Amino acid sequence: MTTHSALSSQAAPEPTDPATGLRTGTFAVGTFEESGRAFPALVHPDGSVVDLSDRFRDLHEVFDDWARNFELLGDIAATSAAATRRLADLRPLPPLARPNMLLSGSNYKTHVAQMLTKNEFNQHNRRPGESDEDFFARNYAMMERRAREGTPFLWAGLHSSLAGAHDDVILPVLGEQPDWELELGIVLGGTGRLLDLDEARHLIAGYTVVNDLGTVDLFRRTDVPFGYDWVGKHQPTFKPAGPFIVPAPFVTLDDTVRIRLSVNGEVMQDWPVNDYIFDPAQVVAYASERVRLTPGDLVCMGSPPGNGAHHGRFLKDGDVMDAEITYLGRQRNRCFAEDAGGRTPTFGHWKNQ
Repeated sequence: MTTHSALSSQAAPEPTDPATGLRTGTFAVGTFEESGRAFPALVHPDGSVVDLSDRFRDLHEVFDDWARNFELLGDIAATSAAATRRLADLRPLPPLARPNMLLSGSNYKTHVAQMLTKNEFNQHNRRPGESDEDFFARNYAMMERRAREGTPFLWAGLHSSLAGAHDDVILPVLGEQPDWELELGIVLGGTGRLLDLDEARHLIAGYTVVNDLGTVDLFRRTDVPFGYDWVGKHQPTFKPAGPFIVPAPFVTLDDTVRIRLSVNGEVMQDWPVNDYIFDPAQVVAYASERVRLTPGDLVCMGSPPGNGAHHGRFLKDGDVMDAEITYLGRQRNRCFAEDAGGRTPTFGHWKNQ
C-alpha cells in the first residue's frame, strides 16, 4: 500500500536513557505499586524514583493545580537524594486512576486513507478500474481536505478499562477480532470550556502512552440505524496506559517522535506521531465545545497505520505486545483469553437484521 515517505524522520531523536526511554534532563510522574501499596511518584531518566505520597494523595491531586505543582516537581527532581526506589522494582499502574476519557477516531491521515481503501463498506466509492494506489491517493487527499475544513471526532471512554503498562490484557469471551491501536495520550492540567487554540495548547499538561484496544467485529452494527457500538472499545484492560506522564514542556511533537508497537517481536506500527489530521490543541479546543474539561482528563489522539485490521491478524491468547512512543516510555502486555467462570453472554454478538 502506498505511503507518504515524506513523513519519515528527517532528524535523529535526542538521546534517551535506556532505563526509561526519557530524555536526559527531564522527568516524568506516575503511579506505582510496591508490596500492595499504590503511590504517586516522580521518575528520573535513569530509573530512580521519588515517592511523592508525603506531598500528594495521588496523581489527580498533582494535576488539580498543575502550574504550581510542575514547579514543585522541578525542585524535587533537582534533589537526587530524594530518589529511594528503582523503577524496575515497581509495578506501573495507570498513571491516573479515574480520568474522564475522550478518544479521537479517524485522526491519522495515512491510517484512515488505508482503511478506506481496503474497507468493504467503502468500495462503492471506488471508480471503475481504479487501482489501490490511485484509490489510496484520493482517500489521502480527502483526509488533507478534512484537516483544512473538517472537525475532530471524539467519543467518551470508561476509566474501568484502564490497565497498567505491564499488566495482562484480557481478551474477552465476546468477539473474535481484538485489535491494538497505540496512541498518544494528552493529560490536561486545568479546567476549560469554549477554548481557543492558544488556550487549549496551554491546558495540555503532559503526554502518555495509551493502547486503545477494541474488538473490531463488534463495532459495525447493521441491526440499528447509524450502527456503531463504541462501548466494545472499553472492555476490562482494553486501555493500557503509561508507564508514566511526561510534562508537555519536555516533548516536541515533531517527526522524531514515533509510535511503535510489535506483536511477538514483529513490528506492526512504526509511524511519526505528527501525521494526525487534527493536532492536540485542535482536539482539546473541539472537546471544550462539547464538554467541560477538568484537570486530569485524558484525551487520546487516535492511531497511526498498522492496526490488526490492516495486517489481517488479531490478538490471540499468548500474544505479547511491546509498545513505545519516543520519550514517553514503554509498555509490555501479555494477552490471555478471559476465564468467564462458566458464564456465557446473555445477548452475545449483535444479530444482522
